[in-house]
Amino acid sequence: MTDAKSSIVVLDQVSATSPARTQTLSSEGVLDALKMILTDAPLNDVLHSVALLIEAHSEGLLCTIYLLDEDGLRLRFAAGPKLPDAYRVATDGVYIGPEVGSCGAAAYLRKPVYVADVLTHPHFANFRDLLVQAGLRAVWSSPIISNDGKVLGTFGMYNREVRLPSPAEMQLIDYAGRIAGIAIERDRSKSALTLAFQKIKKSETELREIVDVIPQTIIVLNPDGKAIYANRVALEYTGLSLDVVRADDFRARILHPDDVQRLREERHKALSGAVPFENEQRALGKDGKYRWFLIQYNPLLDEGGKVIRWYATGTDIDDRKRAEDRMRNETVALREEIVRSAMFEEIVGSSEALRRVLEQVSRVAPTDSTVLIQGETGTGKELIARAIHNRSKRANRAFIRVNCAAIPASLIASELFGHEKGSFTGALQRRLGRFESADGGTIFLDEVGELPPETQVALLRVLQEREFERVGGNQTISIDVRVLAATNRDLGAAVADGAFRRDLFYRLNVFPIQLPVLRDRIDDIPLLVEYLVDRYAKKAGKRIRSISKDTLSLFRSYDWPGNIRELQNVVERAVILCDGETFCVDPSWLTPVAPRPAALAVPLVEDLAEREKVMIENALRESGGLISGPTGAAAKLRLPRQTLESKIRKLGINRHRLNPS
Repeated sequence: MTDAKSSIVVLDQVSATSPARTQTLSSEGVLDALKMILTDAPLNDVLHSVALLIEAHSEGLLCTIYLLDEDGLRLRFAAGPKLPDAYRVATDGVYIGPEVGSCGAAAYLRKPVYVADVLTHPHFANFRDLLVQAGLRAVWSSPIISNDGKVLGTFGMYNREVRLPSPAEMQLIDYAGRIAGIAIERDRSKSALTLAFQKIKKSETELREIVDVIPQTIIVLNPDGKAIYANRVALEYTGLSLDVVRADDFRARILHPDDVQRLREERHKALSGAVPFENEQRALGKDGKYRWFLIQYNPLLDEGGKVIRWYATGTDIDDRKRAEDRMRNETVALREEIVRSAMFEEIVGSSEALRRVLEQVSRVAPTDSTVLIQGETGTGKELIARAIHNRSKRANRAFIRVNCAAIPASLIASELFGHEKGSFTGALQRRLGRFESADGGTIFLDEVGELPPETQVALLRVLQEREFERVGGNQTISIDVRVLAATNRDLGAAVADGAFRRDLFYRLNVFPIQLPVLRDRIDDIPLLVEYLVDRYAKKAGKRIRSISKDTLSLFRSYDWPGNIRELQNVVERAVILCDGETFCVDPSWLTPVAPRPAALAVPLVEDLAEREKVMIENALRESGGLISGPTGAAAKLRLPRQTLESKIRKLGINRHRLNPS
């Protein structure tokens, strides 16, 4: 198409983004912008920060933000860090219209307007020379719309190339417009609130009419702090009438029980003065849910400086508090992991078996693949998991460790996925689970083979869909978490016995790492002993210069059934008891337990198998050959159905022969 007007494109908000190619902003930049909004920074400073945030995201893009006058006819320049001054002056105060550039048209049409080439488009006649001088050819604009559908201004992006924006750039424009809209609406709300306070002295009736249209909860209090008026937003949120708000028990009815005592003391002290103050509290909405609010109290004083009214304005900060709770949980978890890490700060050893493991770690760490770490107790599975995390692209995010065997089966789902208030006895408030705390980072599921069947199903969904629901909740939560799992059990055998889900095993076993036992790392023992002796000697304030050769020989010949953890404990005990500068151990500590003769083991195994067979056959006879159901053999033996079926096949039992009918 050669028509000049063909270079302008108008798109609806929905079609201006592509869900398949979304692009996110820097979380730090977004948090900085939102922090400026929450701390009431000047609007121009906030908009300037938003423009810089977008410009930093894509090289070569310039951004500008215009605000629409209250009369809705002109655009006023608000931000444009890198645009030429001449262009700012020329465009400040321009009338909006369907043929006025891209920003003027976007504000008029209430839709995005994308101009691929300003040189060929007639709507840029007044600004073409300035844009060409600045080397700008494409202009993309989007209106900034308030929550109630009003045009607040426009967000514009300028490019030096002749082209239309990509879906990712359309997404950036949408993000920037939303953040700018939040800042503009908050600034205007603040201005409206300030204006309302100035008019209080003239007419209380006029004040009530004004505060009813302010998009914040406002409650008017007498000097003692009792509510005497609430605006429409406050009444709609609580679902209460004005008479109920004025009642003495109003605060006890809407405040979270955990906040009542704390807030009573804080308010009593602050209300005795005459200076503004604030607090954070959870208020009950008409939907039965509590949300966090920042309540700011401002006094109205008479000519003598005495308080005649308090005005309490509430700002919803529930999303911010959730983010803070999540960060706090993540920090606590990290501290717990640092304290819990009691084996090594580093992986010590140079044996061939260990080198093979480290080679696997270096290959899988940069990926996001799920890793299953297997090995005997005490071989250092958590240490390998930490090494994978520290070498991954998630190293600067949380590493959350969960010992699946240490948590009761009734609580493991809540621990992993969190729960909603009231989901079970004792659930007094919403709690974030370990998966939410690990979002963006890594979760390490130690002893994963101990998970109960119902939790195995939920974990399988997380691995497949990257989503879950809190216990007692119905909202789907999406996460980005890398899963590392470890076990000292034979999961293959557990799958065969029906104690572990086959599909979950395959999901976990994407990249298996088998850790060598210490008895296969004999060459590493001198290095490990030297490292551990030095570590524990420093802790004990002792000076140990050498290690007895007999001790090293004893260490080399011992079988180490507890692996590195057992070695660590033996060294620590010996250091405590050591009085000289030479490290040695009592040989009686490492005397191997003589195994029973193999001839005795065979009859015992056969006898146990025969007894188990008799018990199963008796249960099948009593249940009429049925396995499942409340009267089945599985229920009588208190075994999972899959486990019983596996044992029937293994023992060669014909259950149909045991059916008396």
